[in-house]
Amino acid sequence: MSDVYDLRGLNCPLPVLKAKKRLAGMKPGERLWVETTDPLAVIDIPAFCNNEKHPLVETETVSGGHRFLIERGG
Repeated sequence: MSDVYDLRGLNCPLPVLKAKKRLAGMKPGERLWVETTDPLAVIDIPAFCNNEKHPLVETETVSGGHRFLIERGG
C-alpha cells in the first residue's frame, strides 16, 4: 500500500509544493497518494507531474476533493 499524504484544506500552491518536497525524499518507483480539496489541484497536480517527470498513475474524485497516485520518477 502506498502512503497517503493528506493535503486537504490547503490551497494552491501548497499542495504541489508539499507533494514535491515529500516526493524528493522518496526512492524512484515509490508511490504516494495525495489527497486534496483545492479545486485547482486537478490542473496543478497533473502539470506538476508532467513537468517533474513523475508518472501520474491514477486520479480519483472523492468526497470533497480529489486523490492522486503519483509515482516517484527517476
